[in-house]
Amino acid sequence: MRPLDPRLLRYASATRGTLVAGALLAVLQTATVVAFAWLVTDVVVRAIAGESVSALSGTLVLLGVVVAVRAVLFWAVEAVSSRGGARVVGQLRERLVASIGRLGPGWVSRRSTASVTLVAGRGMEALDGYFAKYLPQLIATAVAMPLLVLVIGWRDLTSGIILVVTLPLIPLFMVLVGWATQAAQQRQWVALSRLSSAFLDVVAGLSTLKLFGRQHRQEARIREVSEEYRVHTMKVLRMSFLSGFVLELAASLSVAVIAVTIGLRLLGGSLDLSVGLFVLLLAPEAFLPLRNVGAAYHAATEGIEAAANAFAIIEEAEGAEGPAAPAAVASEGSRGLMFDGVTVGYDGREVVGAFSAVVAPETLAVLRAPSGSGKSTLLAATLGFVPYEGRILVDGRAELSARRDGIAWAGQRSGLMAGTIASNVALGDPSPSATRVAAALREAAADELDPATPVDAGGAGLSGGQAQRVAVARALYRLRSSGCPVLLLDEPTSALDAATEARLLESLRRIAREGTAVLVVSHRDAVAGAADTVLTMEAEVSRV
Repeated sequence: MRPLDPRLLRYASATRGTLVAGALLAVLQTATVVAFAWLVTDVVVRAIAGESVSALSGTLVLLGVVVAVRAVLFWAVEAVSSRGGARVVGQLRERLVASIGRLGPGWVSRRSTASVTLVAGRGMEALDGYFAKYLPQLIATAVAMPLLVLVIGWRDLTSGIILVVTLPLIPLFMVLVGWATQAAQQRQWVALSRLSSAFLDVVAGLSTLKLFGRQHRQEARIREVSEEYRVHTMKVLRMSFLSGFVLELAASLSVAVIAVTIGLRLLGGSLDLSVGLFVLLLAPEAFLPLRNVGAAYHAATEGIEAAANAFAIIEEAEGAEGPAAPAAVASEGSRGLMFDGVTVGYDGREVVGAFSAVVAPETLAVLRAPSGSGKSTLLAATLGFVPYEGRILVDGRAELSARRDGIAWAGQRSGLMAGTIASNVALGDPSPSATRVAAALREAAADELDPATPVDAGGAGLSGGQAQRVAVARALYRLRSSGCPVLLLDEPTSALDAATEARLLESLRRIAREGTAVLVVSHRDAVAGAADTVLTMEAEVSRV
């Protein structure tokens, strides 16, 4: 990521307001710096000339006002950068999470969960340092430094020329040190990702490791990765101290050159004291933004690296989504769910080939095919989780957002979250209805479950069949609350006994008769026996 990546403006609109406010405050700060130097010079020169304190009182009062205004502006810069940064991070995280949702479970399954979580969690939090420390100094460098050089050049052309010659040396040193710092920061980020993944894997399999007495080897592995992360972190810190030293040295030498030339000209009588003192007071301020940018860059490198990873995910989601599909015109034949020549492939291998079928309203359809033939992949394509060729229409509409709005869905995994059964069933509803939750549980053949029962992440605390039925109840809750015309269920009865399966199938038949297009993926003969239509992956349709 560049010092100010244009993608921030595109993916987080609050960045524009933060930049504009920062630029205005930088102009005001520069004005107070110039006013402070001017007033101090005036007081010193007049005091040397022998004026009394009473004669200087008006200037001293004005100087105090300038100091107070400058302090207020410092506070305003911090407040604007912190609050603006919080808004930008919130927008970027929202965009990132939405992109992960568009890419879908298939994309997540091919990546380390820890690395994705690291970008969305700690990575976004690390951007606070970028906005609170680095970006204000970057704005000050772009705004204040040219203004101060112009003011100094206006009062003393020789000092202005020295500044123009010496100022580029600092960015040159910053670039050289920055390349090394960026490489070290990337290695640190990779080490942190490995550490997070290793720790997550150990926690997930801790009971198994403990059972077989292998936990100590994993402890050593985590210690090894932690040491690697510590080494890379210390390298970044060493480079930070080095760059700070280089920038301070370059700035100090440049100011010293200006001070020596001013001193020689004062002794020679070719320069007035008021001009020399004014320039000497402003010269360090001209170098200050650049020095601060170099110092703040290291505090922001982790956030910069995380933002680059976040942009990569967002852009991948935009590329996967592709151009918007032309709106389909609803017709009698396109109501419900329609697949028209749908082909899905992974890594050059065709998984679903030219699948065509129609699930009409008031129909319970069952999709049967051997394991690995692409049934779940077809549902993932319907939900927009994997790219495909062909057409998929939900109630006559092909747009992804419209398709998702028209689908209630439950996958093979329950996907339950920590909370209660009721909160899982009503997930996403800002005003959940206890009556509707109870009705959804009843239709999912799970009415024996208490909606207030606590559930851990992943459905821990419930049996496999109970978690499965709660997931189905969640889909039925959405079906009723949102009026979805299509219901998709992936192996909803795989963990159920025959009696419970029969109750659920009766509910699905009743829901279909009410006008819903119901598509169930299942291997079970009982499910196929209850269906109005049985589909195969070869797109052959047989009547039951």
